[in-house]
Amino acid sequence: MARKVILFIAETLDGYIAEENGNIDYLIDNDFTSGETKDREYERLVKHIDTVVMGRKTYDQVANKLSPNDYPYDSFENYIMTRHPGDDVGNIHFIDEDVEDLIRGLKQEASKKDIWIVGGSSVIAPLVNSDLIDVYQIGIVPIVLGKGIPLFSDKTKFKEFNLVTAKKVNGIAYLTYEK
Repeated sequence: MARKVILFIAETLDGYIAEENGNIDYLIDNDFTSGETKDREYERLVKHIDTVVMGRKTYDQVANKLSPNDYPYDSFENYIMTRHPGDDVGNIHFIDEDVEDLIRGLKQEASKKDIWIVGGSSVIAPLVNSDLIDVYQIGIVPIVLGKGIPLFSDKTKFKEFNLVTAKKVNGIAYLTYEK
């Protein structure tokens, strides 16, 4: 069975994944994740993935801002899409190739778990346009930024999806779509 490619990401109510400068403090400094229900969506995701793909800006945010002392995706193979690849660091691979080609190759690997697309739009748009994302799980956080970095850029082509589930966990609405 082919590996699934899953976009699992949070966005604001008005469709942004970060502020204009790339800041994601709105994800850290708010209490919409607290409440009576424990949010287990991330835990569910990581049980069936073994590969993470993201852009360099997203990697820098995770490694330097969200979790500077303990990279949270150490147990996965990491592919960081960058125009300036450097040396690999353990299972973190900095690569300069088309993300579509990378994903097509990863999907063909046998006996592997699924692939998680973390972001941002320079990684997501080509995958949407090439119809390479199988599952879209988008957490809508109850914040309006007014401006910022959109989840889907103007480079993303028209696409229709099927809503599979809608779930409320505390203040977050998790919407799962398939192609």
